[in-house]
Amino acid sequence: MALPVAFFALFFAWPVAAIVTRGLKADGAWRFGRIVEVVTQPDIRHVLWFTTWQALASTALTLLLALPAAHVFARLDFPGKQLLRAVVTVPFVLPTVVVGSAFLALVGHNGLLDELWGVRLDTTVWAILLAHVFFNYAVVVRTVGGLWSQLDPRQEEAARMLGASPLTAWRRVTLPALAPAVAAAALMVFLFTFTSFGVVQILGGPAFSTLEVEIYRQTSEVFDLSTAAVLTLVQFAAVGAILAVHAWTVRRRETALRLVDPRTTVRRPRGFGQRALLAGVLATVAVLLLLPLAVLVRRSLDGWGLGYYRALTDSDGGTFLVAPVQAVWTSLEYALAATAIAVVIGGLAAAALARRDAGRLVRGFDALLMLPLGVSAVTVGFGFLIALDKPPLDLRQSWILVPLAQALVGAPFVVRTMLPVLRAVDGRLREAAAVLGASPWRAWREVDLPMVRRALLVAAGFAFAVSLGEFGATVFIARPDNPTLPVAVARLLSRPGELNYGQAMALSTILMVVCAAALLVLERLRTDRTGEF
Repeated sequence: MALPVAFFALFFAWPVAAIVTRGLKADGAWRFGRIVEVVTQPDIRHVLWFTTWQALASTALTLLLALPAAHVFARLDFPGKQLLRAVVTVPFVLPTVVVGSAFLALVGHNGLLDELWGVRLDTTVWAILLAHVFFNYAVVVRTVGGLWSQLDPRQEEAARMLGASPLTAWRRVTLPALAPAVAAAALMVFLFTFTSFGVVQILGGPAFSTLEVEIYRQTSEVFDLSTAAVLTLVQFAAVGAILAVHAWTVRRRETALRLVDPRTTVRRPRGFGQRALLAGVLATVAVLLLLPLAVLVRRSLDGWGLGYYRALTDSDGGTFLVAPVQAVWTSLEYALAATAIAVVIGGLAAAALARRDAGRLVRGFDALLMLPLGVSAVTVGFGFLIALDKPPLDLRQSWILVPLAQALVGAPFVVRTMLPVLRAVDGRLREAAAVLGASPWRAWREVDLPMVRRALLVAAGFAFAVSLGEFGATVFIARPDNPTLPVAVARLLSRPGELNYGQAMALSTILMVVCAAALLVLERLRTDRTGEF
């Protein structure tokens, strides 16, 4: 736990504390009365209510639509499965501003629905909820599906032989085993929607505002740092309470599971029910995920030409000091470094938390690891600039600053993906290895690693995807001569003109293709090198 604790203390707790202190401390005195003043304002109470309500609704809708897909990817084999799994993950790595723009093209003025049926949803909460499902669909599919594919199906088959109906067998046998993974996925979706920024800002307009949007407005438009600091504390407290409840309830339900080679659990669809389920999932993916991506690709084309893509190779000498296409290589370099950091930090934390003899202090750190997902990225970005600006940690000019910020978001995904599998490993296997003379390192290498290799690769893929799409904190610390893809897209979207908008869509399409290719490679590695139990 030493390295994960030091990492989160230095690069998360310290920057957040620095900006909160600056906002609530004036003339050497703390202004705690400001907290009451802010939270009792009617408009702030409305923001708090809408933030919580839309996060709960988005989480429930995402689970409802994505759990059937998790079953399909875990248990059924069909042509194009690996490609489709990579495609499903692509929306998660797109910058939120791009997600909002893609849905605006679908449901907004002169959008696809408006042109076909005269329907507009851009001023309703449904546009926000559907965009959140689009963004978080992969979280449920990969987190729950990763564990589901390793559950021994013979346990459910035994319940069927004893007279249980398919629904009863799933509810009494499979669902309890999946509960930790479902809870972990729901937690991640809730945190992402609770702190939603780009999607709400573009689709919500002035009628809808989350805490994240309000913090940004108070910081960059009103310049009221004290109100922003109070809202950050409120967000921090709400997320901390949710994580504490999650840690307490999930810990009580976790048990050792019988895990098997995932390649032995898949089979071709049989019967009308399985074929109908597969067809329903494919239709949902086509309408909810592929259609917005198709709109994104279409808007990246100049008519049907490649003029917007060719323009990416030119530096305009204004917003960009280098050609916008350089952001592709910059993003890949930063993402690889951030993935390495996140896997090391998150892997060590997950290994420590998975021990059955872990004390309360160690188990309490489980909830703290998720806080970077629930704290305003605006706060973290400003905190980096304020806290890491003097020796011995003056990192403002260092390239490592961006990967560190990205790893803060990636590490919780590593923990949440690996922890259910690590806790499901039967401790008696390690004890048997020790009795036979294996050292702790060899026991971990021979017993744990083969079983968690699949989860480790999934976690690395999540960390890589999150790093590529991270925007909130990166926008404040990325250097002008080394912008990442999301930062470059946001800068282009902020400038008027059809050429800038087309270039933004072209960069977004490149980001989508790069992520799909990387995730497809990951799927091949995971399929070829896992399952050796």
